[in-house]
Amino acid sequence: MTPQRVTLITLGVADLAKAKAFYATLGWQESGSQEGVAFYQMHGAVMALFGRADLAADQGRPGAALGTGAMTLAQNFATEAEVDAAWAEALAAGAAPLKKPEKVFWGGYSGYYADPDGHVWEIAMNPFWPLQADGSLVLPGAPDVH
Repeated sequence: MTPQRVTLITLGVADLAKAKAFYATLGWQESGSQEGVAFYQMHGAVMALFGRADLAADQGRPGAALGTGAMTLAQNFATEAEVDAAWAEALAAGAAPLKKPEKVFWGGYSGYYADPDGHVWEIAMNPFWPLQADGSLVLPGAPDVH
């Protein structure tokens, strides 16, 4: 059986130095690197920034045009004020505003921005999904997948 988990998220970027600078401005700390790729440790997973051409070649698709925006990465926060602060910080770091945080139909508070490479991030406060003390998210009633 394949485990129900994601351990590494890799974002293809046009300019690795520019992408690293954006995430550094948000306070993200690089945890390691190899030539052409940077790694960021997260709660139980890793995010990587990888040049798009190199990523396409690594996938066995050299020359493929890798796109963005068809998926959303998300960060949940405990309060609307934290969402607003994350929004302001992202825009100050160079993110493109997509949807200013606002109260949404499902009862929470949510907004969207795109990083300099067009990767879409949602920032949200969901009153129905309280965060754990370490900031991780466990869906209420979800089975233990550890």
